Amino acid sequence: MVRNMTEGRIFRHLLSYAVPTILGNLFQLTYNAMDSIIVGRFAGKNSLAAVGTANPIMNIVLFFIIGLCMGASVLMSEFYGAGDHDRLKREVSTTLMAGIVFTVGLSAAFILLAEPILVLIRTPQEVIGEARAYLRIIFAGLIFTFLYNVYAAALRSVGDSVTPVRCLIVAAVLNGILDYIMVAVFHTGAAGAAAATVAAQACSAVMCMVYVSRRVELLRVKRKELAIDRGLLSRTVHYSWASAMQQAVLYMGKVGVQMTVNPLGVDAMAAFNAVNRVDDFAYTPQQSIGQGITVFIAQNRGAGNEARVRKGLKEGLILEVLYGLGIGAVIFFSARFLMTLFVQKEETGIIAIGSGYLMTIAFCYMLPALTNGVQGFFRGLGQMEITLASTAVQMVFRVLFSWYLAPRYGIPGIAWACLGGWLMMMVFELPLLARQLHRHSCCGKKEKLH
Repeated sequence: MVRNMTEGRIFRHLLSYAVPTILGNLFQLTYNAMDSIIVGRFAGKNSLAAVGTANPIMNIVLFFIIGLCMGASVLMSEFYGAGDHDRLKREVSTTLMAGIVFTVGLSAAFILLAEPILVLIRTPQEVIGEARAYLRIIFAGLIFTFLYNVYAAALRSVGDSVTPVRCLIVAAVLNGILDYIMVAVFHTGAAGAAAATVAAQACSAVMCMVYVSRRVELLRVKRKELAIDRGLLSRTVHYSWASAMQQAVLYMGKVGVQMTVNPLGVDAMAAFNAVNRVDDFAYTPQQSIGQGITVFIAQNRGAGNEARVRKGLKEGLILEVLYGLGIGAVIFFSARFLMTLFVQKEETGIIAIGSGYLMTIAFCYMLPALTNGVQGFFRGLGQMEITLASTAVQMVFRVLFSWYLAPRYGIPGIAWACLGGWLMMMVFELPLLARQLHRHSCCGKKEKLH
């Protein structure tokens, strides 16, 4: 369903957009979570550790592609808000064509680099074989990740956050079924889990493409219309480069943190894989609300509704704060139960390590909630350089703190490192936000935010 956010109640728009997006992203996370749960229960802790050490590497590439699509979606939202449907369609075509070429090259490169990267991050020899197989299969199916995300980004840019969710629900159910068959029945370990993930991602990509082709004339690009608009490509690269690099920096930082975990042993690696999956589920709604803020601000910026931009930021941050308080309480009181989802109850050491981390990080979720809201604001304004720089600040300090704290306090020390990274991110972002809002209030409502 296409949604125009340039009029109507702001909070309702943000909530109506965010809830389906949250559900969609949560189903997206079930790919990795299902891999970890089924692999941990049916293939053992070495396989779970292999998936865990492979995930940050995989996510650098996956979220680089998602970042490219996210950057392009800001332009799509702006064109839709301005009522320029011709440029909207040309933007979809340009992103699609250029993205396919880029994704194929990226897949080939990382299939070749999978083992050297695993060696570089000090992966133990007993898990490196399974981790390599897992990564190569995931990278071979990267084109499906791109196709789903580019069509999902186009749909979300015009306010339809429901259709991508429906596609992911089907794919997530399929992934769970295939995971169980491949790992529990055929005993194919981490490689089987990767194959199930690729098959499910292909399903979601095809469903999104068919839906746009049959139902959304506004986004449908016919074969004769497939072309790259050089002017739009330049703008898309400008927006997408910073957005993609932001995602890449985030996960390169996570690889840096993983390097401090790997020397702690297989139990610590397995526990860290499990708590990362829980963290992902906790962070995702914050990111979804931030995406809603981005689309809202981009549409209203395109339409010249500057007063709604400031109101959208305020109401979006309120929504972020409410969620941050709630999720922290849930994680704190259910930490041990959550760990038992990933490993057998007999693995008391792994459960204790993971529970300690989760009970510490639960008090910190308010900070990423706020930073996601602020980043959504800057993305909506097209100021991707700020979101890139603030993410880089966060991850640099998180890695530095992790290298100091992990050898001394183990996995719970990583939680304190995350807190330090988010605090430094806020120190960087808040003066820029205050300056941007002050500039707008001084210049008057008629002047657009830069």
